[in-house]
Amino acid sequence: MVSTGEPWSLPRVVVAAPASGHGKTTVATGLLGALRRRGLTVSPHKVGPDYIDPGYHALAAGRPGRNLDPWLVGEERVAPLLRHGATVPTPADIAVVEGVMGLHDGAVGRGAYASTAHVARLVDAPVVLVLDTTAQGRSAAALVLGMRAFDPAVRIGGVILNRVGSPRHEALLRDALAEVDVPVLGAVSRAEEVAAPSRHLGLVPVAERAPESEEIVAALADLVTATVDLDALLDLARTAPPLTAPAWDPVAAVGGPATGPATGAGPTVALAAGAAFTFSYAETAELLAAAGATVAPFDPLRDPALPAGTRAVVIGGGFPEAHAEALAGNAALRAELGAFDGPVVAECAGLLYLGRSLDGVPMCGRLDLTARMSGRLTLGYRQAVAAADSPVTRAGEPVRGHEFHRTVTDPGHGDTPAWRWDDREHGFVDGRVHASYLHVHWAGQPLAARRLVEACR
Repeated sequence: MVSTGEPWSLPRVVVAAPASGHGKTTVATGLLGALRRRGLTVSPHKVGPDYIDPGYHALAAGRPGRNLDPWLVGEERVAPLLRHGATVPTPADIAVVEGVMGLHDGAVGRGAYASTAHVARLVDAPVVLVLDTTAQGRSAAALVLGMRAFDPAVRIGGVILNRVGSPRHEALLRDALAEVDVPVLGAVSRAEEVAAPSRHLGLVPVAERAPESEEIVAALADLVTATVDLDALLDLARTAPPLTAPAWDPVAAVGGPATGPATGAGPTVALAAGAAFTFSYAETAELLAAAGATVAPFDPLRDPALPAGTRAVVIGGGFPEAHAEALAGNAALRAELGAFDGPVVAECAGLLYLGRSLDGVPMCGRLDLTARMSGRLTLGYRQAVAAADSPVTRAGEPVRGHEFHRTVTDPGHGDTPAWRWDDREHGFVDGRVHASYLHVHWAGQPLAARRLVEACR
C-alpha cells in the first residue's frame, strides 16, 4: 500500500483539446479501457464540475470517476484529491485526467482559473492534445505551437489526431507536427469514430443506458487500442514527477465523526441514486461515512420506501424530466418523502422532485413550488452566500458552486431562500429542507456532511 503522505511516483497524463468537440471524452474513455485491458489499474479523473463523463470513465476503469475542480474545492485540494482517487480503493498504476472545454478556457472573467491548463499545472502532469483535424492540414502544427507557447508552464507531450480524412491526410499532419517537434501518439480516422448518445446537457448518463454504455465503452477501448501508441503514452505519463501533496482524507476533512467512530454505524442517510439522479460526487458518500453516517443509496424510480431507519435524505442532480412519469408512478415513495420530517438536502433535480409538479406531472409535494422545462440553459460557476441556517449551512457562509439546468421553478425562491448571489435570492429553506439549483462539491464544503449527520439527532 502506498503511503498517503510520502512522495508517490504516480504516472499520469491530462487529455486536453483546443476546444470542446474535438474528442476528449472519446480518447480519455478509450484510454482508460485500453489501459485496463493491459492489466493496469487506472484512476479516472475529470476537470470541472461535469457529472456525466465520470460515469463513462468509471465504467471503463472499474473504479469511481472523480472530479478535479479548483473553483469548487480550492486549488490546495486538487492534487490531494487526485492522490486520494488514485489510492482508493487500491493504488493505481496510472491516472488519466480528462480536461474541460479548451485547454486554456477557465472560469468566465477569471483567466485560466479552473481551466484544464490550471489543473495540469496543479497536478504537474504532461498534456496529450486531441486535435479535430477536419478540414485542416499543416496549420494543425501552428495551432499546437500556439497552444504550447500560450502557457509555457503547461507541457504538451504529444497529440492524438482525430477525424483524419485519409492516409495521405495523416502523413501530411505527421510531417507538419514533426517540424515543431511534437510527437503524434495516435490517429483516429473519421470512419473509426464511436459516438455516445447525447441530450440537451451533454451525454446521456451511463445509468440510463447501462447495456448500451458498456458496448460504447468497449468500442472506445477497441478504437484506442488500434489507433494509439499506448507504450509511448505510458512513457509520457511516467515523466510526471512524484506527487508530493498528501492524499485528501475525508475523516480529517470533517474533523472526525460527529456521532461516534467513523465506522458507518451511525444514523442512516439515504442517498438518491438510479437513472433519474446520477449527479453525485463520490466524495459526498465518503464524507458522510467519515462523519459517522451509514450511507444507504435508494432509487426513487424503483424503491417503494426509503431505506429502513432513514434519518436524513440527500437528493442530488440528474434528469428527472426524462423520468417524470416513472417518478410520479412511485406514489408510495413520493408520499413518504412529502411527509418526511428529517433533514433533506436537494440539488437541482432533487429540488424539482420535492416540488408539487414537474411539467404538470405530480412530484413529492414537500415544497410549495411547480417546475417546468424552459428553452433557456442556465450554466455557470456561482459565488454564493448562505442566506439562512439549515441542516448544512450557516447564514453568511460563502460557498462556491455551479448551475446546470434548463428548468425554472415558480416561485423562483422561498420566503427563506437558501442562497444569495448576484444580488438575488435563490433556493428554498423550509423547516429542515435545504433545496436549490446550486451544485456544491462537499470536498470544498466538508462541514456540510458533519452538520447533516449532527442534524439527524
